[in-house]
Amino acid sequence: MVSTIKAIIVDDEFLARKRVSNLLNDIKEIEVIDEYSSGKEAINKINTVKPDLLFLDIKITDMTGFEILKEIDQNTMPLVIFITAYDEFALKAFDFFAFDYLLKPFKDERFLQSTKRVIELFQTNKSKGIDRKISNLLKYIENPDQEFLEVRQTKLAIKANGKISFINKDDIKYILASGYYAEIFTEQKKYVLRESLNSLFHQLKSFQFERIHRSTIINTSLIKEVLYSNYGEIDVKMQDDKLFRISKTYKKEFQKKMGI
Repeated sequence: MVSTIKAIIVDDEFLARKRVSNLLNDIKEIEVIDEYSSGKEAINKINTVKPDLLFLDIKITDMTGFEILKEIDQNTMPLVIFITAYDEFALKAFDFFAFDYLLKPFKDERFLQSTKRVIELFQTNKSKGIDRKISNLLKYIENPDQEFLEVRQTKLAIKANGKISFINKDDIKYILASGYYAEIFTEQKKYVLRESLNSLFHQLKSFQFERIHRSTIINTSLIKEVLYSNYGEIDVKMQDDKLFRISKTYKKEFQKKMGI
């Protein structure tokens, strides 16, 4: 009989943590010893209590799940089940390197299937060595092979309606902040996702995109005109005639990039 599997949940969404915790309440073999919304707090606890199992969201407010894993003692790495609402690195990578991943919004049956595999693994004492898969995943993220590199370089993963779509980055016209969400506009449609503009700009900055306001990212290849006012303010008109003001914070960098 396997001893109780001690688990920690790390997710910055309160409802997401509670859902995982509530599901685990009905599984006597697994005990939740703590929940965290902060990566830094989680790291300290994980390295101290050395849990057997970690439910880890890939995108935490203060850091990514991968950054958290890098700070965990590799000699006592817990079994990791990733929880993700997006696919920046391509789900195929998780198939190769992770024990399991839960794609939000996941069904109860899918969660129970994953935990059943965990219990079976511990019962057969085969959980040791899984940490090597995590180590390989971290190495892969730092040096992805060409196939996945091309996906990351040319496409942006958009999760909506229970599926992930990959859109060509050069099809994006502009991105606008809307509360906790970002609205991504292409010629064909608008996508809405829960992602910060900082994160999106980090993914797009090697392309022809520029941040012109705290709430606006534009595709500079789709600029139609740059308009100056009598007060030194600058607006950009896009090819669809949408007009955006460039804030003072981003004005100098925009002018430098555009050579104006």
